[in-house]
Amino acid sequence: MALYEHVFLARQDISGQQVEALVEQYRGVIEANGGKVGKVENWGLKTLTYRIKKNRKAYYTLMNIDAPSAAVDEMERQMRFNEDILRYMTVRVEELDEGQSAMMQKRDDRPRRGDRDGGDRPRREDRPRREDDDRPRRPRTEEAA
Repeated sequence: MALYEHVFLARQDISGQQVEALVEQYRGVIEANGGKVGKVENWGLKTLTYRIKKNRKAYYTLMNIDAPSAAVDEMERQMRFNEDILRYMTVRVEELDEGQSAMMQKRDDRPRRGDRDGGDRPRREDRPRREDDDRPRRPRTEEAA
């Protein structure tokens, strides 16, 4: 059987209990077709980057799945008919990550951008000064000074 990570977005106007019911419904579909669902992470209600079907927010949920492709196809087919599901994405992976996903980690646990050594831009003090330019300067007038 293949390993999959499956993320779906549910509408903002359903309750958290209804999101749990959706997870259980799709868990039943996977198990009925010979698969099993490992870790389930509810990432909560998050703001969308752009509107999807007139929704500005959505409940995000991640499911780790170990199932044959027919079971995943059936689950996705049922998600297409469900009006509470805005989007879904299933990715086949080599191995399932048992730890917390990047979305569930605290911000302090992740490396910050400023902590990187070097980078692709030189430091500000290393840049040439305007006095070093050989461009002609406009003459300054008495009013501007």
